[in-house]
Amino acid sequence: MDSNNWMQQLLMLGIGTTSIVADKVREVSDQLVKDGKLDPEQAKTIMDDMVKQFKSEQGHWEANMQRQLRNMLQDLGVARQSEVDELRGRIDRLERQVRDLENKLWR
Repeated sequence: MDSNNWMQQLLMLGIGTTSIVADKVREVSDQLVKDGKLDPEQAKTIMDDMVKQFKSEQGHWEANMQRQLRNMLQDLGVARQSEVDELRGRIDRLERQVRDLENKLWR
């Protein structure tokens, strides 16, 4: 299981959702300006504030998703890359020792 791929997909989902919401808010503010219920400067201020808020929340969302994904993978018993690398090193050492012992026996 490639945890980076899952994480990237989740982050892209969050980014896409944020983009859709921002577009809808922009449509609503444009309509309010068109209807004369909001002046263009107010609409711009509202949009700027919302984009700023979305960006802030997206950073929190990304960190929270990474933490939850790490916890979920740990609960499922999926080894971290560092653990896999450590085991590979141990296997390499053991294989080398076995080869050395075999070579000693055949001499």
